[in-house]
Amino acid sequence: MSTATKKLTVLVEADVYRALQRRVGRGNIGRFLSDVARPHLISSTTLRDGYAQMAADRAREREAQQWSEGVLRDIYDTKAR
Repeated sequence: MSTATKKLTVLVEADVYRALQRRVGRGNIGRFLSDVARPHLISSTTLRDGYAQMAADRAREREAQQWSEGVLRDIYDTKAR
């Protein structure tokens, strides 16, 4: 998938820049920052749609409910001791 890119000048402290270079490599900082920022910029509509799709998945919901009930049982069993 090809996406348009925009050049952006961002000022960061020297130690942050060095850490970014070490962690992701000099040519990959922009992609790294985009990947970190993207989840924080998702619109609430997108999230709402995603949650609606998950809720419509009855098998997944049943499994999630069984899991959460099991966790609650574990907590109460632990406190009873």
